[in-house]
Amino acid sequence: MSEKFNRTELKQIKKIIRVHEIGMYIFLKKINNLNDELVHSTNTNHIEHIKRRLKSPESIAQKLNNLNLELTADNAKKHIKDIAGIRIICPFSKDIHKLVEILNSVPEWNISEKEDYISNPKASGYRSFHLMIQIPVYYSRQTEIIPVEVQLRTAAMDFWASIEHQVRYKYKEFIPQHLINELIICADKIAELDNRMFLIHEIVSLINQDKI
Repeated sequence: MSEKFNRTELKQIKKIIRVHEIGMYIFLKKINNLNDELVHSTNTNHIEHIKRRLKSPESIAQKLNNLNLELTADNAKKHIKDIAGIRIICPFSKDIHKLVEILNSVPEWNISEKEDYISNPKASGYRSFHLMIQIPVYYSRQTEIIPVEVQLRTAAMDFWASIEHQVRYKYKEFIPQHLINELIICADKIAELDNRMFLIHEIVSLINQDKI
């Protein structure tokens, strides 16, 4: 049975989770407003949908255990940076880079980490754009800087990542080589499909402009 926070630490952990939840909703409101502005100004929607999640006290405890750290609220606050997580699903990879550019321009936020696994995919074939955004949150009469983990990917990339996660969960570190090879092939084909679908989208857009 996995370890759990004691009662005192659990109370603090719940407060930490609550502050991260506020940071997450601040992000969601801002990104939706920014995207609405783009839709009205350019008639282009860069977001298909958004998924969100908060780590539970049990999940935080498990991660601290994996890091061989004592189960304290202070350790959680210091070492667990993905308590609040956002996944943005975009129509095309070009939309991802546009959104990253927009997020980078928000003056009150700071992007502390940036990993472009779309331009530079992992060896496994994994593609996504990862950001760690520091968001100021006013809570209990003080301002805290809350990290929110943001992943941006297309629907096809998201589907691939879901399948790859299932494979890794099933086999742990002992994934058969033929499955590794198949996942890499599928990732490449998905990237090609994303690019071809974007070309179709561009052609249709040009045709519609000619009709105006």
